[in-house]
This record gives sequence, C-alpha cells and structure tokens, in this order.
Amino acid sequence: MNAIEGNVSRRALLKTGVALGGGILAAGMPLSQAIWAAEGKVLKARSTANMTTFDPGFTNLNPEADVMGCIYSKLAHYKPGSEWGWELEAAEKIEQVDPTHIRFHLKKGIKFTGGYGELTAKDVKFSFERVFKHNSPVKLNWGSFDHVEIEDDYTGVIVLKTPFVAIWMISLPFTGYIVSEEAVMKATKDGGNFGMKPPAFSGPYVLADWKSNQYTLLTRNPDWTGPKPGFDEIRILPIIDDKAAERAYQAGDIDFSQIAADSLATFKNSPPSDSKIEVCPSLDSRWIGMNMDHPKLKDVNVRKAIQWAINVPQILDAAFAGNAAVSTGLIAPGVVGYRDKALVPPEGDVETAKKFLEKAGVSDLNLTIDCVNDSVNTTIAQTVQAQLSQIGISLEINSQDSATFWTIGMESEGERWKEVQLISNSLAALPDPAFSMSWYVRAQIGIWNWERFSSERYDQLAAEAAAMDDPTGRAKVYQDMQDLMEESGCYRFTSREITPIVYRTTKMQAATRPDGYPLYVDFKAV
Repeated sequence: MNAIEGNVSRRALLKTGVALGGGILAAGMPLSQAIWAAEGKVLKARSTANMTTFDPGFTNLNPEADVMGCIYSKLAHYKPGSEWGWELEAAEKIEQVDPTHIRFHLKKGIKFTGGYGELTAKDVKFSFERVFKHNSPVKLNWGSFDHVEIEDDYTGVIVLKTPFVAIWMISLPFTGYIVSEEAVMKATKDGGNFGMKPPAFSGPYVLADWKSNQYTLLTRNPDWTGPKPGFDEIRILPIIDDKAAERAYQAGDIDFSQIAADSLATFKNSPPSDSKIEVCPSLDSRWIGMNMDHPKLKDVNVRKAIQWAINVPQILDAAFAGNAAVSTGLIAPGVVGYRDKALVPPEGDVETAKKFLEKAGVSDLNLTIDCVNDSVNTTIAQTVQAQLSQIGISLEINSQDSATFWTIGMESEGERWKEVQLISNSLAALPDPAFSMSWYVRAQIGIWNWERFSSERYDQLAAEAAAMDDPTGRAKVYQDMQDLMEESGCYRFTSREITPIVYRTTKMQAATRPDGYPLYVDFKAV
C-alpha cells in the first residue's frame, strides 16, 4: 500500500503539466487576439467546452445551454439561486390538467428576428415534435412526450403517452427551447438540425459571431421587448482546462470562470483582487467504466477485480486535493434516488480484487483506459494505472482532446467503440434522476451507453420510475437501478465534486443555477 501511495503522490505533482484539451489557449492563440474593443458593458466568461451546435433540438451540453438560454425562449426556465426551481418565461401560464396533459398560454409580443413574426403555439409544437421526427438524442429528456395540440395562436396542450414526472425539472426548463418553424424550415427544408447557423432568435441576445475553439460573441437583440439584460455583449471563451482558465482569470482576460477543486484553497487564501469565490454543490458524477462487450472484459470477475482494486479516496486526493466527495452512483445527494453507499467500499480491497482475477483464471492482463487530456482526467487515469498494477494489470492511458474523446463509444462515429476497454467517464447531471439514469438503457448502447451495459430489469425499472409521482417509491426504484449498474461490474463510481466559481465583483453580480452553471440573462452589470 505504501508503494501505491508514493506513486499516486508523484503523479499528483505532474498533473499541472498536462496539455490542454482544447480552447483558444490550446490552439496557441493569444487571448489578446480574442478581445474586442469594448463598447458598452461587456461580460467576459469562460466556457468549459467548445461549442458543437447552436440547435437546441440536438444538444445536451451545459455550456451550449448557457448560450441557448440567451438567444432562444422557453416556456419556463431555471431560477437562479441555491435551490432548484423554475419560473415562467415565454409562457404566461402553464398548468397540469391531468397526469398526461399540460396546458400552456404564451405571452404576447415575443418576436423572432429576421422578420419571422411572433412566437406562437405553432412554433412550440414544431420545436418539441421535431426532436422526435428527426430522432434527436434530446428526445430522452422528453420521456413519454407524444405531441402538442394547438388550441389557438397562444394556447396549446402538451400531450404525454404516460405520466412523466421529469417534464417539470428537465424537459421544460432545460430542453424546451422554442425555434421559429418558418425560419428553420426555410433553412433546412425538412426541419432538421441547423447546426452552427441559427436562422432566427427570440431571446434577449443574438449570436453575433462564433469561431471554433476561439470565442462565442452575443449582442443585444434589437427586437427583444422583455426585461433589458445586464450587458451589451457577452464574450464566451472556450478554455477546457481549469488551470488555463485560472491563468486567464488572473490575467484579466475573463471575469467569470469555474476553477479547479484543487485550486480552491489557494484562491481562498490569496483571492484575486475585487473577486468573489463561491462553492456550489455539483450534481455531476465521475466513474471508471468498463466495456463489458470487449473480449478482455467479458468475464464479470475481471470487471469486479478492477472495481475492488480501485481506491477512490486516493483518486480524490490526487485529482481534487480532497475537495470532492466519494460518489455512490449517478444520483447526487438531495436528488430522489440517492444511495447512502455503494456496494463496493470506497477503499476497495486489493486481496479481494486478486481473488476475482484468480476466479477468472486471468493473469498478466494488459488493458487501456481512454480519457480527456485535461489535468483532472489524466490524473485519475494515472492513479487507476498505479492501483491496477497492484493486482498485476498493466494499464495504458489513451488521453485525447475532448472532441475526440466524446465520440469514442458511438457506433455512428466509426469502429473505435470496438476497442474501448476502460473509460474515465463522467455525467453532467440535472436535478431529476430520470436524466441521469436514462442514458444506460439498452437502447443507448452505442450512443451514450459506452459500457454497453445491458439489463432487461434496468430498462423495466427505468420505465416504471419515469411515471411514478411518489418520491419514496421512486427513490427505491432508482436505488435498485444503481445497484444493477454496480453489480454488472461495468461501473466503479469515483467522485462527486464541487463547482467553485470566481467572478469580478467590480464587473458583475453573477447569477447561476444551484450547481454553479451560469444563467447569463440574469447577470447584472456593476
């Protein structure tokens, strides 16, 4: 055990030297070239990912949602603050008529840019139904959605096949962006994905410019008639690595950013001038995944050996300086279905791990682990590499940029999924368990279910839980589902993190979701 602790500690010292996974710094572009001459009040913020689409019907990335919340309208949106909740946006009124019908009445006078007229119930129907017509992955967030019935220009009814509790905390406030039917049909001919070229906007801002790996520029929407937003421009710079973002903040190139958990103590002890540091509880989860279809990992005893060989507290110390909690599953504390503890103890047990390998009749095993090449993921992979060496498993680390990594398990992206073995995986979660758990049904194998976890019972429970409105019964079902995931040997849950953010108090009053993600339309200039 002393040997592994020494190895882990040495790797922890190396993590700040990891190459960046993307963004303008990784491209070798000086930040000064991405800064425009300021005219009016400007918000300069950091994104944790490069934008891949501005079509709200085909995205699930939080950083893209940060932008889309500025340029499109939804019936309802998340409220800023420390408690999860939603409030009306484009809807003047919305009510649950019965378990499968939700009636909404729109505010009048919300305009689309480009002369595409007023936002109506027809646009709501088109926006929600196109997700299913074009088989978008976003459809999982809509559960049992069937269609929208139009009653008049401003009134409609959302019709569900079966009750879907998560519609209130996932579908409407996170996924329910409304686009112009006329504009999208003109741009795409079939109403499909318009990618990086939105044909019309309806929010307080419009997309003025975007350059991949460099910046996203938002400016005020001249057709906006709602409450005036706090800034004239929002400039979002994609800086994937937390350490690079911290340097950019210190240099004054950005005024709002997430920082690394292992930098929190330093920032608190010596905070940048005119800055405020806040620590938000994250809903996100990390784990080491194992592809159960790979020939080397088909035996559940091999997967269980890996589970028991991984010491989670050592990972937390190495990658997060202890500023993260042990994860017990995909569902965070405070969310329905949270488990108090995992089936495998956090510290694991090397001797138990060796017994599972003996049961499998395996020795001198060589495996690979795929990860994003940022400092956190690389440190996690290096730590697991050291831990597995204690039971005779040699682990090769395949680190790659985020754009490459986030397609490795997708069958639509080629043949790489066949070679996936171990994965340093993560999930950016939302406040209803249906969101976290829906990605691991059998229908998601080869899409987001990269472990290729397959359980008929899990699928049955997922369908049952989505329709349950009893929190106690629902919690039990989601706990059982997490047990099934862990019993498969495909998952070794590792960290539940915090989201530290820093922002310049001389520039803004920041507004975020409870998990620290920015709600830019609610920011106020100072």
